Amino acid sequence: MVAQDSAFRGEGAPIEDDLRQQISALLLERSSTIVADAIGVFPFTSDTGQLDADYCQRVGALLVDLSARAIRSGKLDTRGAYAADLQRLALERALPIEQLFTFMYLIERTALDEIAVGEPLGATTEPWPLVAQLVRRASFDVLGAYAACVHASSRATITDALTTLYTRPMFEAVLAKELERAGRFGNAVSLILFDVDRLSAINEEFGYGVGDKILERLGILIRQYFRQHDWVARHADDSIAVLLTKTDAKAASDLAEQVRATVAERLEFTDHRTDRPVRVTVSAAVLNLTVSVGDVIDPERLLADAELAIERSKQHGRNRVERVDGYSGYARQA
Repeated sequence: MVAQDSAFRGEGAPIEDDLRQQISALLLERSSTIVADAIGVFPFTSDTGQLDADYCQRVGALLVDLSARAIRSGKLDTRGAYAADLQRLALERALPIEQLFTFMYLIERTALDEIAVGEPLGATTEPWPLVAQLVRRASFDVLGAYAACVHASSRATITDALTTLYTRPMFEAVLAKELERAGRFGNAVSLILFDVDRLSAINEEFGYGVGDKILERLGILIRQYFRQHDWVARHADDSIAVLLTKTDAKAASDLAEQVRATVAERLEFTDHRTDRPVRVTVSAAVLNLTVSVGDVIDPERLLADAELAIERSKQHGRNRVERVDGYSGYARQA
């Protein structure tokens, strides 16, 4: 114990940096225990209904992860995708901010209790006062980042008002984070882009109100085809993007084809001047990536690949799916 404690004697940033790394590692290592203990005393009932254990588990795990990041780096980026993840989870069940703050406090308390009774940073060790201070400070950093994220989104909302899908800035932040994660763990990733065929011509002939109605219905239709944790966003004025993780290439391509066929079958409107039904179709691009550990995927290049694939789909007749297995950046890296 003396040898361990002596490592923390003296002053200077390198010593505190080393301590931060150790605390962060301990939190991540014992995350499941910390979350389980916090959930054990967390009030599951809110004004918006009952919060199930699985949902609380996800919120708790993210709070521990954010705390570890805040401790490790000494700050938390309020503009980063991780803070946005917390906001997304809170919005998913309309979790009141008071309950989120309570949950964060319980995570902090259980984290301190878990560290206090063990080695090498327990309550009887010399660095314990600083350990406790850093853990408590991380709670404020996490809640501060969340509050800043909520405040920022009140000016530039994460949800598109017309389609009720995520906005492009939100999607781009998540895409960067998920591609980085795929490179760390070797997860498969698929990016789908749907583009309404001839939407500009429809707006010019029938009015922008008709075009907006098409996009509104398209957003509702497309969202029904994907899992709750998939990311579906309005990519541009006439296109919608979908990000799928841990989904094989065939499943992603099949989903894109099902959406295309359903749109062609169901999404039409009536020209009230002639009572003629006007058919609406979409062109789609599916980019499937088999990512190996260590791969670096540029999100901007990936989106550019998808947009080029959409152009090819339109050039070959529209109302079709263009599938691409791979990523143009691989050739450049080689």
